[in-house]
Amino acid sequence: MSNSAAPQYYVGLMSGTSMDGVDAVLVDFASGIPKLIASHDKPITPSLLEKLHRLADPQCNDINLLGQCDRACGELFAFATIELLHHAGIEASQIIAIGSHGQTVRHMPDAQYPFSMQIGDASTIAVMTNIDTVADFRRKDIALGGQGAPLVPAFHQQLFQSKVENRVILNIGGIANITLLDKDPDKTLGFDTGPGNTLLDYWHKKHHQQPYDDGGQWAATGAVNEALLQHMLDEPYFAKAAPKSTGRELFNARWLTQQLQQFNHLAPQDVQATLAQLTAQSIAQSILPLAQVNKLYVCGGGVFNDDLLTRLKQLMPLTDVGSTDDLGLAPQWVEGIAFSWLAYCFINKLTSNLPRVTGANKAAILGAFYPAN
Repeated sequence: MSNSAAPQYYVGLMSGTSMDGVDAVLVDFASGIPKLIASHDKPITPSLLEKLHRLADPQCNDINLLGQCDRACGELFAFATIELLHHAGIEASQIIAIGSHGQTVRHMPDAQYPFSMQIGDASTIAVMTNIDTVADFRRKDIALGGQGAPLVPAFHQQLFQSKVENRVILNIGGIANITLLDKDPDKTLGFDTGPGNTLLDYWHKKHHQQPYDDGGQWAATGAVNEALLQHMLDEPYFAKAAPKSTGRELFNARWLTQQLQQFNHLAPQDVQATLAQLTAQSIAQSILPLAQVNKLYVCGGGVFNDDLLTRLKQLMPLTDVGSTDDLGLAPQWVEGIAFSWLAYCFINKLTSNLPRVTGANKAAILGAFYPAN
């Protein structure tokens, strides 16, 4: 980037299925390629987190709770932005737009009337920050017959495509998703493979009252139960053809309780080890049938789970496994940067979905605009 090029600042806001906090990133697009300037993580308060978990339960249809959480998340995302800019020493007037993913509370792409709902009132974000905000990125893709997810493969293709090797970008959040970046860009694929951290986090919190298994240390003490593993892998989602996407609507505490009905004799650490193997194996069996993959680049919170990555490497011995750090992008901020890119695409009238990935009938400009004034 030329020193004389005026910065083009965008903010990306992301909270994923794990609900472990709001990732806020400040990104400069002056060169056309996103450059991370600053980042900030804003925790979700325990009281709001409890409400979000209730709201994300498929059996919850509380419209009052939905409205309250929508506004509360809007404020949370706004404060995350304000704190980010304060730490970076950047004024709101210097930001072209915020791209907000919101917090997914229901994802039903296969319903009679398909929909995906992300809360975090974008008008509240725009007003509180005094910055134009782009949000609601999934609806247009769904209106065009797509799943509305995953959206990040288009960003992965723009940034990480190689002419000399086939790559897979693996994001391990609450749900895991992959992007196959074939040397031929017309062959790019992407879909949700199944659970990432969501079941691991639930089981660990149930037994240790801590939000996650740090480094997978507890899972590493257990032994995989092959019968339970196979029972879980019989879940029809794993055999379903892409385009496909999933979330807490399927892989949740209720699903795990049902899976464990015949396995109540297992030690908790053995269940944790088996859940880790489920995540690793469902990822590996999604990648291995694809084109010969030269390198797997991991991003998302799962990149810090050493036990999970060890399992993945054992299942894919011929594939070089690294992180997006190797490509110049810190793995914990990739999704946040992706949503700043989606805002950049909206403002510049660029299409930002991949119909091959989502199943939409055409490429489209995604998002809705919420002006600050």
